[in-house]
Amino acid sequence: MRHSTVLVIKFITCLIAFAIGLDLFFNATFIEILSFSLFVTFATYLVGELVILPQLGRRAAAVVDFFLTYLSVWVFGSILFESYLQVAWGSIISATLITVGEIVVHLLIEERGPATRYFENHHAPVKPHLAFGTEFAEDENVRNSIKNSSNQGKK
Repeated sequence: MRHSTVLVIKFITCLIAFAIGLDLFFNATFIEILSFSLFVTFATYLVGELVILPQLGRRAAAVVDFFLTYLSVWVFGSILFESYLQVAWGSIISATLITVGEIVVHLLIEERGPATRYFENHHAPVKPHLAFGTEFAEDENVRNSIKNSSNQGKK
């Protein structure tokens, strides 16, 4: 599956979810639904599919997609819509529907062998296990070393 196919599927999913969440229950215009769909499609693609999915897996990508959709509708919806109820319920309904669609998209991406070549060829800049080495000093008595350094400065 190519990147353009993933983007088209995500855009259609967002369009349907925002039509249900913002227009079916509330009064939103087509331009508002289209603008939300475009923004969420590209934002979740860049963050969810290109960063989080290869690094942390499907579950983390779905959670990030949910919160990114929820926050984007909450922030931009509070600017565009007058009703607080529309923003609150519209963001919950839309984010839930988009997350269900994203799970299907993640399964399709993982199922298709050639589609995941991009994700396999780009190695993570951060170690997934986050195992760091530490070093410890062997200063037994810090006060003696402070006195010795101050005495050497007086000579």
